[in-house]
Amino acid sequence: MRMKRGMYVSNKECTMKIKTLLLGAVACAALAPAAFAERGKDGNVSIIYWQAPSILNPFLSGGTKDIEASSLVLEPLARYDDKGEMVPFLAEEVPTIANGGVSEDLTTITWKIKPGLLWSDGTPVTSADVKFTAEYCMHPEGGCAQLSFFDGVQTIDTPDDLTVKVTFNQPKPNPYGPFVGGQSPIIQKAQFENCLGSKAPECTQQNFNPVGTGPFKVVEFKPNDVITLEANTNYRDPDKPAFATVTFKGGGDATGAARAVFETGEFDYAWNLQLAPDVIAKMEAGGKGKAITGFGPLVERIEVNLTDPSPSLDADTRSTRKAPHPFLSDIRVRQALSMAIDRELLVEVGYGQAGKPTCDLVPVPDNYAAKNDFCFKQDIEGANKLLDEAGWVKGADGVRAKDGVRLSILYQTSTNAVRQDFQALIKDWWTEIGVETELRNVSASVFFGGDPGSPDTFQKFYADVEMYANTFNGTDPQQYLAAYRCGQEPKPESQWQGENINRFCDPAYDALIDELARTGDIAKRGEIAIKMNNMLTKDSHTIIGLVHRGRVSGQSNTLGGHVLNVWDSELWDAANWFRKQGS
Repeated sequence: MRMKRGMYVSNKECTMKIKTLLLGAVACAALAPAAFAERGKDGNVSIIYWQAPSILNPFLSGGTKDIEASSLVLEPLARYDDKGEMVPFLAEEVPTIANGGVSEDLTTITWKIKPGLLWSDGTPVTSADVKFTAEYCMHPEGGCAQLSFFDGVQTIDTPDDLTVKVTFNQPKPNPYGPFVGGQSPIIQKAQFENCLGSKAPECTQQNFNPVGTGPFKVVEFKPNDVITLEANTNYRDPDKPAFATVTFKGGGDATGAARAVFETGEFDYAWNLQLAPDVIAKMEAGGKGKAITGFGPLVERIEVNLTDPSPSLDADTRSTRKAPHPFLSDIRVRQALSMAIDRELLVEVGYGQAGKPTCDLVPVPDNYAAKNDFCFKQDIEGANKLLDEAGWVKGADGVRAKDGVRLSILYQTSTNAVRQDFQALIKDWWTEIGVETELRNVSASVFFGGDPGSPDTFQKFYADVEMYANTFNGTDPQQYLAAYRCGQEPKPESQWQGENINRFCDPAYDALIDELARTGDIAKRGEIAIKMNNMLTKDSHTIIGLVHRGRVSGQSNTLGGHVLNVWDSELWDAANWFRKQGS
């Protein structure tokens, strides 16, 4: 379907206003009033992410902690604001059909870079950097954690130093994948040009100290510990950032991070306070800070491994579907695992008002949300009956087996009080249906770190099931759902980067990825996305949805200029942060 002229509308009071039937969103980013008039005048700001960043290259990590830490330094051409609306960052404007940036046949999008932009090392930002970024991620011998953002890209041309033209292999009604959002920023060609393909993870200096265009630049990065940053003297706004330095502390736990903001005042901002609501409320009484919350598309879920994770197999076999899982390949087992879970209790124990039961991978926006409720009622009796009918028989030890294969699960997740509570409850429920469960938790810094040499990352998935949450940028789940394309699993040849974590593969699903990419009608896009969601959840139980989580972070009472963003990096507006007067 072709987009019609006049679909997008400009507004003088906004940086950009986009009204589109295709994406179902209206974008309007008002120019924020300056809360300060001098770069660096407010000294230091302290941030704590209890899941410590392990790399500052979002193309080599799917971990939110790494993507968000990187966003202080690396920026995209456009990103999403706190309402989920697209706004230009390094680009002059968001390309549309109305302004000539998107072709009438929807096969190209042309970006214009703001003139005069400099990298933090003082060199000009050019279209060559943008083109190189795509080449870096799309390199056939490399492994890019954000490859789905470049799905369908055929060529990238640079007619001049400030123009980038992306051509797709079919009409793209939603062409805002490459270079949009915190997961798809621009990296400097001069710094990374010798880091293509298999060399990418070997470039330690580049991956730990990227040259960027953001408000801050790296002074020192200690992986899984502390990042020291300072104001970027070449940042495009001469009055920003207000803070001269940033101390970005990683590690510890959510309780310690919350206490550091709410009670001691040692830190100004604490991310992802995955704590029981009563714990947060008690800490807020300390008077130093407040909890800020918002619901986006974040889902806590269990990913089911469709491959055999046995350590007796070589890495290549364990990473692909060459060896199907000995019992999780049985859909009835996967369904029974889901049926045994009491999601209402999980919400009550872990999140309170900041959580909702979900069966889905994509819970919002409404147009793309299936709103399934098939999993809301726990059914231990039904799960037992299903396994009986499938021939899985309980032995003397209470554990089911069939043809010599026991239902014995290694269940892993990151180390966190709420997640360990979830593990304990789910283990008990699975015991009731004859499934033996071993619990394992890994430091979040390692689990989400993406180190190709570590056996403990969520990408390698050396377990039977694993639990975590992630999200997508913006209000359109196209790239998010495209991650489950056949062949995009993490594997040795991709340096264990990849988004298809459970190694799901269905040609019919791949066909829907392509159909969604070329469909413009908003209602039809929703129908396709819901069908894809259901294929992963309701129809196959490959992904077991648990909780639609609100984001909860802690902010000091003295920190101004921040607006919580659940549609992009939470640190998206760090250039606007300032110390409140009199604080």
